[in-house]
Amino acid sequence: MTGLTAFLDQLWIARFVVLKGLGVTVSISSLAIVAGSLLGVLVGLALVYGNPVLRLIVRAYTDFIRGTPVLVLVLASYYVLSTIGIELGPFQAGVLALAVFCSSHVGEIVRGGLQAIPKGQTEAAKAIGLTFRQTFAYVLWPQALRQFLPAWVNTAAEMVKASTLLSVIGVTELLLRTQEIISRNFMSLQFYFFAGLLYFVINYGIERLGKYVERKTVVPS
Repeated sequence: MTGLTAFLDQLWIARFVVLKGLGVTVSISSLAIVAGSLLGVLVGLALVYGNPVLRLIVRAYTDFIRGTPVLVLVLASYYVLSTIGIELGPFQAGVLALAVFCSSHVGEIVRGGLQAIPKGQTEAAKAIGLTFRQTFAYVLWPQALRQFLPAWVNTAAEMVKASTLLSVIGVTELLLRTQEIISRNFMSLQFYFFAGLLYFVINYGIERLGKYVERKTVVPS
């Protein structure tokens, strides 16, 4: 009990530091997931419905970003953009890097979901006089959403884990805060385990949200 008591005592002392780091992780992950998902939907639509030139450009963007390590995107967003006059703080650069990476994956997920829908669905919608916007909103999107939702949940969880890389540009997220605490009390195992538990809680929350949306969009048999 002595070791546990000592850990709890140090955790209580560092509680505000941990909470600040947790808040930054949740904030940056949420912004990256939302922005990346919105951009990813546009990417997916361009890959499916864009003209040949647009599809070529978006395909090159998607393949390039998916083939680039997240850490390289993080460093490029912070250091390279500043050389061309775009000054971003560590937080903004981190959100940008993760959102761009997220968008490439979500774009592929959306593309796969839309292309998996039989063409007869679109033809039937045209036959009853629906416009493309109505066809997409009422016929295609609900069906695609049910198909790509599990993959989206995995991508969102990956963004939370990727946020740990932002410490290299000075973002004071949970992992960096944990390392700062460990440098003072040397309780590496205990605090890394606790940080891992917090990451698990965040990702579990994302999973439950995905399950909730999946239940709401299920088609009654």
